Amino acid sequence: MGELAARGNETTKRTYIRHGAVEPLFGVRIGDLKLLQRKLKGRHEVALELYATGNFDAMYLAGLVADGRKMTVKQLDQWAKGATAPMIAGFTIPGVAAEHHKAVGIATKWIDSKMELVATAGWTTLAAVASTVPDEHLPLAQLASLLNRCSETIASADNRVRYAMNGYVIACGTYVRELGNAAVETARKVSPVHVDMGPTACKVPDAESYIIKSRRGKTVAPKKKSTRC
Repeated sequence: MGELAARGNETTKRTYIRHGAVEPLFGVRIGDLKLLQRKLKGRHEVALELYATGNFDAMYLAGLVADGRKMTVKQLDQWAKGATAPMIAGFTIPGVAAEHHKAVGIATKWIDSKMELVATAGWTTLAAVASTVPDEHLPLAQLASLLNRCSETIASADNRVRYAMNGYVIACGTYVRELGNAAVETARKVSPVHVDMGPTACKVPDAESYIIKSRRGKTVAPKKKSTRC
């Protein structure tokens, strides 16, 4: 924590706050967090301790270090409920949760939550699974039904959840061969997706055009090794 504090700066802190982060935080640049990630590689227990501090920078670092295969369902639930910012719900938790062998079941429970950031983590975890897990190991019928759910409920979902649902549609259309056409049809039905991104320059991607661009002329894009960033 002392090293994180030493690496913090006010400019980065203000940027994180504009993106929804709340105190306590130091404002450590992602590049510096990744330097610490290399130093902490394999130290899963330290990641758990970092997340438990409630400090934004420490929680983000925890997501870079933790091993999702070693997490219990209870621990992942605690992480989701303890998310303090959209960046934690949308990046930190999904990157770890997607590695768990029960990731789809965990995420489908989260998307029913009335807590906006928990539901956000759920949809983003599902997107991470679609992006990384080989198609033959995916519950395709279940993922297809969730595309239907997106088309039916995205307009009434909470603000950040709409962004995550749009990301799920993009992931299915980009990386899952059997769901590609259905995802594009869903994208056409839900577009445009309106999300208040706060005082930032961030925009909501148009799902259909994003899918087509990401495929780079192929039926699907190659699977990612990980969605951690």
